Amino acid sequence: MKELYNFLDQLAENNNREWFAAHKAEYDTLRAKWIADLQRLIDLMARFDPSLAHVNAKDCLYRIYRDTRFSNDKTPYKTYFSALISPTGRHCDRACYYIHIGAHETAIYSGVWCPEPKMLKKLRKAIIDNVDEFRGIVEDPQILRHFPGWYGRQLKTAPKGYDRDHPDIDLLRLTEYGKECRLDREFFDQPDWQEKVADLFALLKPMNDFLNYSIDE
Repeated sequence: MKELYNFLDQLAENNNREWFAAHKAEYDTLRAKWIADLQRLIDLMARFDPSLAHVNAKDCLYRIYRDTRFSNDKTPYKTYFSALISPTGRHCDRACYYIHIGAHETAIYSGVWCPEPKMLKKLRKAIIDNVDEFRGIVEDPQILRHFPGWYGRQLKTAPKGYDRDHPDIDLLRLTEYGKECRLDREFFDQPDWQEKVADLFALLKPMNDFLNYSIDE
C-alpha cells in the first residue's frame, strides 16, 4: 500500500499522459496487487454477506481514467483507486459498500448514494414508518464510533409532504443514506487491513439490509 500511495502522490503532481505512459508498467503492477487485495477483502466480506460470495474484484473496480468531456478539470487521471462492492459489482443502485484509496483522501462508505426521486421518497417513508428500528441500527455505539455522521448533501428545509418541525427532521433532510469512515494511510500499513475493513463494513450490514428491504418491498 505504501507503493500505491507513493504512485498516487506522484500522479497528483504529474497528472498528464506523458508521465503516466512512462510509469504504465508500475501502474499495471500496482493495479494487479490492488485487485488481489480487493478480492481478499470481498472474500472476507462474504462471511457476513453471502450475496458477495461469487463477486469478482475486477467487476468492482473503477477505471483510473477520468471522463473529462463535461468537466472544467481536464486532468486525465483519477488520483485514487476505488471500488464499489455489491452482488452486481460496481453497477448497483441499491445499498452497497465502497472503498476509496486516494492521494488526498482515504475512506470507506456504505449505504445508498444518489437515489432516484421515487426511491428516495420510498426510503424516507420506510425510515419514518420504522424510525425506532432504523435509529436502533444507525445509532448503535459501535457504528457511531467509526461512522459518526451521514455522507452527502442535506436539504435546508423539510422535503415535500413533511413538516419542518417533524421530530425526525434530521433523517428526512438527507438526500442519500450513506455512512463514511475516514481512514489514514497508517491504517493500511497493517498486514491485516482487509480483515479490519471487513469488520467495519460488517457493522453497517444491518443498515444496508434495512435500506435494501425498503427498496424491494
